[in-house]
Order: sequence, then C-alpha cells, then structure tokens
Amino acid sequence: MSELNQGTNEATPMKLVMDQLPAVDVPYESPLNHADLDQIAEQGLQGGGVVFRELSLGLLTLRCSPSEEQKQCLESILGLALPTSPLTSITQGQGDERVSVRWMSPDEWTIYLPQGQAFELEKRIFAELDGHYSLVNVSGGYTVFELSGEKVVEVLKKSTPIDFYDSEFPVGKVVSTIFAKTGATICRTEEQTYELLVRRSFADYLWLWLQDASQEYGLTVKV
Repeated sequence: MSELNQGTNEATPMKLVMDQLPAVDVPYESPLNHADLDQIAEQGLQGGGVVFRELSLGLLTLRCSPSEEQKQCLESILGLALPTSPLTSITQGQGDERVSVRWMSPDEWTIYLPQGQAFELEKRIFAELDGHYSLVNVSGGYTVFELSGEKVVEVLKKSTPIDFYDSEFPVGKVVSTIFAKTGATICRTEEQTYELLVRRSFADYLWLWLQDASQEYGLTVKV
C-alpha cells in the first residue's frame, strides 16, 4: 500500500502493522486446543522416552540483503546479530523468555520470541530500521512443537530424511525439510531437544503422527 505526500506526486509506502494476538477478552487458542493437552499432561505417561510440548511463540519473518548500517541497527534492537552462515541460529536468554534468530536463506531469517513481545518488536523495527526490507508477523499461521528426550532422534528419523548424527546436526543447526509428508523447520536447541516450526493447518495431523511414531518409546506431554 502507498499514499501520496501532500504537495508532491511522490508515493510513500505505508507500513501495515497488526497485532496477531486477540483482544484481552478473547482467549488465544492453540491449534491443538481440542486435543486436551492439559489433561494428557496431568494424567498421561510421565516417564516416556519422548517429551512433547507446544510452545506459544511470536514469529517474525525478516527478508533483506542487509547493509552494515542495517546489521548494526538490528543487532541493537534484537540484542544479537543476524546469523549469516547457512543453517545456523543465534539465541539469547533462557527458557521461554529467549529470543532466537534462525537463518532460512541468504536473505531471510525467522525471529522467535515470547508471543506477547512480537507486536512491540515488529513496531520497533519498522520505526528504527531504514532501507529496503520486508518484515511480516507470521505468528498466527504457525505453531512450534518442542520434542525432547532420550528417544527423540529415533522419532525424528521416522519422520524425515535428515541426518541427525551429532557431527552433521549440532546444537543450533536449522533445516527446512519434508516431515511426515508435510514440511517443518527443525532447530536443535539443546543436546536432546528439537523445535519444529509447522503450519497451523497441519498441527493436528503432525500431533497424530508424533503420537504414533512415539508409541514404542512412550510419549510424555508437558504444558
């Protein structure tokens, strides 16, 4: 979208910024809301070889060929630098409060951060970052599954052709790949922990797939 500056014939791009979270009186619902994960977590298996958790995260997609000035501005805003090596990520903070920037392509990154902070970060980037770039809040279109445990790699091997050997898939590596006949972006965040970014519309299918793939190892659900 664009608008004409008054007194000139020049068009100035308009930045459409929209909060992805519902109003305070409308509860946020996970795409797995119907699955009763709270009840499964409370009454289900507690010591399985695979642990499943759905994360409520904010997600921003940044696309640009950043100049040095843009890199410095983004590092100041995010508190960490853009990862420039293919298939890598940079993370700051611990637990559910961490911020992570993950390389998707030579000119694309996904920013993961606490859900309630995504809109404010989006507005700040638009306010402070100059030059040519694209920033889109994609929080509403995706969800993040966290898989961990002693048998997590065995389940991943059933689902995707990626090599999960330690030397080929170290902590911090990011890949976008086929996963159980759909797609996912997988990041190894700890020695036995992986995060899967999946489309919201495929969340139910993948939840059912993971239950089946984990059956022989035991599946523990956490919330």
